[in-house]
Amino acid sequence: MFRTLAASCLLALSLSLPAQAVDLSTMTDEERAIFREEVRAYLMENPQVIMDAVAVLEEREQTAQAQADLSLVSDNADEIFNDGYSFVAGNPEGDITLVEFLDYRCGFCKRAHNEVAKLLETDGNIRLVVKEFPILGEQSLLASRFAVATKQIAGDDAYAGLHDALMVMNGDVNMRALKRMASTFGLDADTIEVHMNSDEVTEEIRRTRALAQRLSITGTPTFVLEDELVRGFLPYDQMQALIDEKRG
Repeated sequence: MFRTLAASCLLALSLSLPAQAVDLSTMTDEERAIFREEVRAYLMENPQVIMDAVAVLEEREQTAQAQADLSLVSDNADEIFNDGYSFVAGNPEGDITLVEFLDYRCGFCKRAHNEVAKLLETDGNIRLVVKEFPILGEQSLLASRFAVATKQIAGDDAYAGLHDALMVMNGDVNMRALKRMASTFGLDADTIEVHMNSDEVTEEIRRTRALAQRLSITGTPTFVLEDELVRGFLPYDQMQALIDEKRG
């Protein structure tokens, strides 16, 4: 906050100066002191200049972030959209691809789950790619390992059911709860438990983490919508508006 305010004050100063701005390095100490006092007095009398500068600075930072994100998505497109292992839901031939990095222990991911499900239900032309990105501790990692092992052992349909159950699960994640959950879907929970610590499961999670690091993703949920990174939870209406915008 302090850095933003300081930068904004400098920007406010530049906005308030004429095109031929004074070069402070050529001033004497007395001239600099007088000049600084004049600037202070001006900003005190015109505080809106600072607010205007804050708005300009934020807009510039958002534009720069958006441009950086475009490059990140472009540079990592194959791994984002077609990694060969992430679960694909919705319409595999959809005209819009939505990628979600999620953590089963993330409250906002649980909220987003319902919004994404509504999107897939109401819009039959969305391809959803699910990225397991456990970052909230050992229980998150345990859940993701079990889910990925289920996909690798029992296939996408089994994963889809377990994934949905994990997204609405309350309480602690432990092996007893996971195996009980798997049993309700008729899955071989013991085989999944053995496989969840395999090199194959470890490698899938490692690759997703490495991709997230390259994309500067530090929180969940994070979405990739076509060429754009969307960081954080968005309600259904806003997500649909972004999708409509992508379609033109």
